Amino acid sequence: MPKMKTKSSAKKRFRFTASGKIRMKPSGMRHGMRKRSQSMKRKARKIGVMSAADARIVGPTMPYSKRG
Repeated sequence: MPKMKTKSSAKKRFRFTASGKIRMKPSGMRHGMRKRSQSMKRKARKIGVMSAADARIVGPTMPYSKRG
Protein backbone atom coordinates (compact mmCIF):
# COMPACT_ATOMS: atom_id res chain seq x y z
CA MET A 1 0.00 0.00 0.00
CA PRO A 2 1.54 3.36 -0.97
CA LYS A 3 1.87 6.25 1.42
CA MET A 4 -1.09 8.58 1.70
CA LYS A 5 -0.49 12.21 0.80
CA THR A 6 -1.12 15.13 3.13
CA LYS A 7 -3.09 18.01 1.62
CA SER A 8 -0.63 20.88 1.27
CA SER A 9 -3.30 23.49 1.94
CA ALA A 10 -4.22 21.80 5.23
CA LYS A 11 -0.66 21.45 6.52
CA LYS A 12 -0.11 25.19 5.96
CA ARG A 13 -3.27 26.22 7.82
CA PHE A 14 -3.75 23.77 10.70
CA ARG A 15 -1.77 22.13 13.52
CA PHE A 16 -2.71 19.41 15.96
CA THR A 17 -2.48 20.01 19.70
CA ALA A 18 -1.00 17.37 22.01
CA SER A 19 -4.50 16.18 22.91
CA GLY A 20 -5.46 15.80 19.23
CA LYS A 21 -7.54 18.95 18.71
CA ILE A 22 -6.91 21.12 15.67
CA ARG A 23 -5.56 24.67 16.06
CA MET A 24 -6.36 27.29 13.43
CA LYS A 25 -6.17 31.02 12.83
CA PRO A 26 -9.57 32.71 12.43
CA SER A 27 -10.39 34.13 9.02
CA GLY A 28 -10.94 37.72 8.00
CA MET A 29 -7.60 39.36 8.83
CA ARG A 30 -6.04 39.79 5.38
CA HIS A 31 -7.39 43.17 4.25
CA GLY A 32 -10.32 45.56 4.77
CA MET A 33 -9.59 46.18 8.45
CA ARG A 34 -11.31 49.57 8.55
CA LYS A 35 -14.76 48.06 8.12
CA ARG A 36 -14.28 45.43 10.84
CA SER A 37 -15.14 46.18 14.45
CA GLN A 38 -12.32 46.48 16.95
CA SER A 39 -13.65 43.53 18.95
CA MET A 40 -13.69 41.31 15.84
CA LYS A 41 -10.09 42.23 15.04
CA ARG A 42 -9.04 41.49 18.61
CA LYS A 43 -10.75 38.08 18.61
CA ALA A 44 -9.29 37.12 15.22
CA ARG A 45 -5.72 37.68 16.45
CA LYS A 46 -5.82 34.62 18.67
CA ILE A 47 -5.21 31.06 17.55
CA GLY A 48 -8.45 29.14 18.01
CA VAL A 49 -9.42 25.51 18.39
CA MET A 50 -11.59 24.09 15.65
CA SER A 51 -15.04 22.73 16.49
CA ALA A 52 -15.45 18.97 16.56
CA ALA A 53 -17.69 18.95 13.49
CA ASP A 54 -15.13 20.83 11.39
CA ALA A 55 -12.26 18.77 12.80
CA ARG A 56 -13.88 15.60 11.42
CA ILE A 57 -13.62 17.15 7.94
CA VAL A 58 -10.05 18.48 8.23
CA GLY A 59 -8.53 15.57 10.18
CA PRO A 60 -8.39 13.04 7.32
CA THR A 61 -6.53 15.50 5.08
CA MET A 62 -3.48 15.13 7.37
CA PRO A 63 -3.15 11.37 7.83
CA TYR A 64 0.27 11.31 9.52
CA SER A 65 -0.18 14.18 11.96
CA LYS A 66 0.05 13.55 15.66
CA ARG A 67 -3.42 12.85 17.03
CA GLY A 68 -3.61 12.51 20.78
